[in-house]
Amino acid sequence: MQDMKRAPLLSLLLALGVSHADARVRLGDTLPAHPWVSAGREVVVVYTHDCGDLGGLWSAVLSSGLPVHAVNAEDISTPAPGGLKPWRGPEATAFARALRVGTYPTVLLVQSGRILNAWEGTFSGNLGPME
Repeated sequence: MQDMKRAPLLSLLLALGVSHADARVRLGDTLPAHPWVSAGREVVVVYTHDCGDLGGLWSAVLSSGLPVHAVNAEDISTPAPGGLKPWRGPEATAFARALRVGTYPTVLLVQSGRILNAWEGTFSGNLGPME
């Protein structure tokens, strides 16, 4: 098994690809209006106060080497790690609903404003074999 630190983007892509959750976010869709300047490739994490411990998820996302945007939806302020300033408030919740987020947390891999991959659900921290 590879160490996540040696292949962070691969680890993130594998984590996003092995979800058992039924994502309703549509691949290929463009992101709804948001307050940040989009990078070429980026990660967007949409979460709420009741997601539980997201330490493993945040670690994987922050280790990806990609710009990360935190969206704290549903009106209860919850911090994000690593110096990230989460987007909060009614507009952040509207963003999540426009995406049709079915389960929090939701992680989006985005390229030029379009959703390449989406993962919804509880993160166990186990990425499985990565050979």
